[in-house]
Amino acid sequence: MTGLPKRPLFRLALPLLFACCTGLPAFADEASRPQHRITQSDSYTMLEPIYATIVENGSPRGLLMVAIGLDIPDGALRGRVMRILPLLRDAYVRNMVAFSAAAVRPWQQPDVTMIAQRLQTVTDRELEKKGARVLLAQVAIRMTR
Repeated sequence: MTGLPKRPLFRLALPLLFACCTGLPAFADEASRPQHRITQSDSYTMLEPIYATIVENGSPRGLLMVAIGLDIPDGALRGRVMRILPLLRDAYVRNMVAFSAAAVRPWQQPDVTMIAQRLQTVTDRELEKKGARVLLAQVAIRMTR
C-alpha cells in the first residue's frame, strides 16, 4: 500500500466503491427476474395469514392461524378491495378473535366450514356487495403448554 495516499477517507472509499461496482449486476438481475406468483389467475389475491389466540380457562393455550385468498373476477371490485384491504383485514382479525374465543377448543379441530362462512360474511358486509369469494388456503392450530 505504499503507492496509495495515506488519507483515511480514501482507504474507506476504495472498498466501498469496489463493493458497489460488484453489486450492480445483482440488482440488474433482480429486476429482470419474473415475479413469483401463487397462481396464474389475475383475479386471485393472497392475504397475509390471520392469527387469533386460543384461550382455555382464562389463559392462552395456543394460536389459530387462518390463511385465505380472495377470488375477485370483477376488476373494479378488485381495485376497491385493494384500497380497503387494511379495513377488511382488521374485520377478519376481529372476527377470528371472537370465533377463537367462542368456538375453538384446544382438544378439537376448528370447524373450517364455519370459518369460511364467517369470513365470507365479513367480506360481503365490508364490500357492501357480493363478488369477492373467500378461499381458505390453510387452517392450523399451534398449541402451547
